[in-house]
Amino acid sequence: MTEAIFAWITDLWRTLSGNFHVVDLIDIVLVALAVYWVLILLRGTRAAQMMLGLLILVFAWLLSGQLQLATLGFILDNFLQGLFIIVVVVFQADIRRALTRVGRGLLTPAARQEAFAIEEIVRASQALAQRRVGALIVIERNISLEEYMELGTSIDADLTRDLLVAIFLPYSPLHDGALVIRHSRVAAAGCILPIALQGRLDGTLGTRHRAGLGISEETDAVAIVVSEETGRISLVVGNQISEDLGAAELRQELIRLTGPGGERDDAPGDDRLHEPGELPARTPAGTGGGA
Repeated sequence: MTEAIFAWITDLWRTLSGNFHVVDLIDIVLVALAVYWVLILLRGTRAAQMMLGLLILVFAWLLSGQLQLATLGFILDNFLQGLFIIVVVVFQADIRRALTRVGRGLLTPAARQEAFAIEEIVRASQALAQRRVGALIVIERNISLEEYMELGTSIDADLTRDLLVAIFLPYSPLHDGALVIRHSRVAAAGCILPIALQGRLDGTLGTRHRAGLGISEETDAVAIVVSEETGRISLVVGNQISEDLGAAELRQELIRLTGPGGERDDAPGDDRLHEPGELPARTPAGTGGGA
């Protein structure tokens, strides 16, 4: 048995060594990278579900041929003949977004995009805090926020200070929900987030703070809350909340958690990061924002 396996491996090696060249290896690697890139783009999106549906149809078409189901095979055969057009039509938004991301990545380094996005978030938070305008900004990290984005309004726009401020102004139809940032872009607004219902929560925390804590309990997202009652800026991550942050402190924490070269962990960055039921020593009660 061992000799037969060894002989098979030897024969396979001779076949490969005689027909396999460096160009073939490069071809395989490029195809593997392309497939991996597509899977990364589809992960956590509705496109992944639609792709699964198409694969099921292809499997049904192959199965109908094996089982000689003539009518089903005829229908699926005619339907799948235009598979390329179907893919382009169904995934047009995802294809456009992917090509835009590739072009943007070539023209603008990712580190510069993230640094610019952080600066715009800090500037917008400052402007909203000065006007006592409530806001809830959520930054997606490793865990997808797609299920919450589907409950809001899709935007997919460049992240700028003016856009963030405009969305949260009282007359905006999207100001009551959360704004989600994905890949340094405004992905969606007016999103509904889970509310933290822990009994030990501080009673001064408003609805936005509780929503920030709720999303931090279920995902690794970073939430920025601006209180409309006090005008204070809070940062929520890993079920911990840091209150009354200034611009420099907020910038430092965002760079550490989400920025280029950041640690991307949930460890407290200063002594004002505390459990939601506790009040930091230097922060008085009454820091919660309204609904």
